[in-house]
Amino acid sequence: MDRPIRVLVAKPGLDGHDRGAKVIARALRDAGMEVIYTGLRLTPEQIVQAAIQEDVDVVALSILSGAHGHLLPKVVNLLKQEDAYDEILVLGGGVIPEEDIPGLKEKGIAEVFTPGTPTTVTIDFIQNNLKRKQ
Repeated sequence: MDRPIRVLVAKPGLDGHDRGAKVIARALRDAGMEVIYTGLRLTPEQIVQAAIQEDVDVVALSILSGAHGHLLPKVVNLLKQEDAYDEILVLGGGVIPEEDIPGLKEKGIAEVFTPGTPTTVTIDFIQNNLKRKQ
């Protein structure tokens, strides 16, 4: 890739707490990635449109509200409808029960990072699993 990895960090739904999203956004930026932070309370449709418009490589979704089982797969499905899913790595993070993670992965979330995960783990995962655009 001849440009930095571009990551969209987004907070879907009505979740109003974004400290974790800002921490990961800063860590990704410090690792040399271009980060677009969308702010709070976006719909899955808004997130997907921003991802396409910004030509991102990664969509990192941060959620604490408990609606992860609905909102994260909806972002994946909308990316598929836009023929963008095959080129974008979709990650989840936040307060997500361990028992819900396998179901999210089955629905297209590449990985889920819960509180306490070192930012280096997320950075390494992105670098090692990026879907390279042709």
